[in-house]
Amino acid sequence: MLYITDTISVEEWELSEQFTRSQGPGGQNVNKVETAVELRFEAARSPSLSDAVKRRLQRLAGRRWTTEGAILILSQETRSQARNRELARERLADLIRQALAAPKRRIATRPTLGSQRRRLKAKAVRGDVKSLRGKVDDGE
Repeated sequence: MLYITDTISVEEWELSEQFTRSQGPGGQNVNKVETAVELRFEAARSPSLSDAVKRRLQRLAGRRWTTEGAILILSQETRSQARNRELARERLADLIRQALAAPKRRIATRPTLGSQRRRLKAKAVRGDVKSLRGKVDDGE
């Protein structure tokens, strides 16, 4: 079981792990030991997350969200399979914690009188500059 907060936890059946060989340099260890971890979390089917959290999680996950509604997290930083496993689970927990925090609603405010006047003055100055760009009239 993966604990996210005091009230929310992810069951083991919602997680699946697949181990592969890590990419990049590393000599014999990379060539023969499967240390990279691909953690798959079935987010869309998770009973522990609300619909709003699932929508935010989908937006946060981006390309890691699959068409089936799962989140894929790949971890291959360390040479230890156990440590990569921990890192992948920590990343998933952090992602879910971010999705749990509902964004604050923006309260619309009116522009101040000073900002309105500055804007209109800047527009008038700009208009004057553009009006002076016309053809020059020979006043002979």
